[in-house]
Amino acid sequence: MNKLFILMLLCIADPMQFRAADTPGGAPAVSAKELQQLREQIALQAEQIQKLQHAIEEQRNLIDREMRASTPVNAAATKIQAPGQHERPNSGASPLSINIGKTTFTPLGFVDATLFGRSTNSGSGIGTNFGSIPYNTSPTGHLSEMNFSTQNSRIGFRVDSNFRGANVLGYFEADFLGNQPGNVFVSSNSDTFRMRNMFLDVRKSKFEVLAGQDWSMAVPNRRGISPLPSDIFYTQNMDTNYQAGLVWSRQTQFRFVAHPTGNFALGLSLENPQQYLGGSSGGSSVVLPSAFVSTAGGQFNNGSNSYAAANLHPDIIFKEAYDGHAGSKLMHVEAVGLVRTFRFAYGAGKPVAYQTSSATAASGELNANLEVAEGFHLIANTFFGSGNGRYVFGQAPDAIVRADGSISPVHTYSTVDGFEAKAAKNTLLYGYYGGIYVKRNTAADANGTTLIGYGFAGSPNSQNRAIQEGTFGAVQTLWKNEGYGSLSLIAQYSYLTRNPWYAAIGAPKSARTNMYWIDLRYTLP
Repeated sequence: MNKLFILMLLCIADPMQFRAADTPGGAPAVSAKELQQLREQIALQAEQIQKLQHAIEEQRNLIDREMRASTPVNAAATKIQAPGQHERPNSGASPLSINIGKTTFTPLGFVDATLFGRSTNSGSGIGTNFGSIPYNTSPTGHLSEMNFSTQNSRIGFRVDSNFRGANVLGYFEADFLGNQPGNVFVSSNSDTFRMRNMFLDVRKSKFEVLAGQDWSMAVPNRRGISPLPSDIFYTQNMDTNYQAGLVWSRQTQFRFVAHPTGNFALGLSLENPQQYLGGSSGGSSVVLPSAFVSTAGGQFNNGSNSYAAANLHPDIIFKEAYDGHAGSKLMHVEAVGLVRTFRFAYGAGKPVAYQTSSATAASGELNANLEVAEGFHLIANTFFGSGNGRYVFGQAPDAIVRADGSISPVHTYSTVDGFEAKAAKNTLLYGYYGGIYVKRNTAADANGTTLIGYGFAGSPNSQNRAIQEGTFGAVQTLWKNEGYGSLSLIAQYSYLTRNPWYAAIGAPKSARTNMYWIDLRYTLP
């Protein structure tokens, strides 16, 4: 602190010490010795103030170190995927944040420059259609592919505010992975802008409400039932379709969450339903009864008929999540329930009389993200049940339709297991195994001999029984500055196989590919 400023404070505190005497000429009222003593006292006080300032700075640095040490590696790692995202209002301040009254506006995003390739030519771009990698009996099964892309770059913002004691969060995030024009790689690589997440979340006391588009509540969390991408487990993969076996969807929803305690949460989410017969994302469609090919194809989502699905009610998702600690280590476990209903209207008899059939299906999840050692997390996610194929990236149909018009849900099982490890201060390593198993569900057509459904003898080799993927990757932060952001190098290798339910004599019983991604990423601070 400036000594002159201290002297002024002392003058204000005791002006009599420095007032000129009421004598002709204003002779000083104090002696030279007394003035020297005052100077020494001021110097001593200045030294004490400097020591106090130094002690305060040391305490501040100590608190910062303790907070960084207690931050789980998964939270730090997800900032690589979803930069600029903080837990709650005022929990962190980006240098780009703008405060207007009680509201904080924070831009977020990153720029990706990606090289990707595969040992077979799936033609799917930066994201893999797991269920349609080519067999070696096709030309594309003997051709490799390699491309550059910037389309995974992401941009968005969040708005945090407080209204009558409630924390209000507005969130928007977009990338450039929308529907691409056919000539996207001819001249201008004009990748299409698209919405990822856009929602409003309000939390007051122990209750929270969300409305808008976000990751489904069925997606595994890293922490609680938080809606923020940084708190959701969708792997560290550079593949924009993530990992085979991952349960995920981004869709419109109305979410209600209770927080009875600080480490336990209960949630109910009503989400956009789509009764799905397969056909998109590489998943094979079921074979329909000959009498209902056009009818059922218009009432179920087949990957190309947009809003035609005749949904009865929202998908209903329940979730319980517990976050405990073993010392400083975070232990997250959760259980999820999913309930869906399908329906179908069809004509029968002469004259035609229309009838309606329906079926309700349920699925469950058990997920865990456990920090078993400092900076080392084990991950286990398991999904099982029926009528749930759409939630494993559409790699399986939700149901089949029988010849009598009844609906039979298809059983599907999936898992993603692995680890994430902070190998060094600026290095993250990760490895996952992902698998999907689709159970056979068949019936006879009206003639009593022709088989229909999924997985019957003679079914198309696009009807997969199992899809498996192993992945290993590394994220190396090359440079980081709190005011200017960070620069990272990301590398991923994956090996993918798929096995059909039926392979003709002499036909391959599996398809496989090797895949890689190398990415240079600049992340906003």
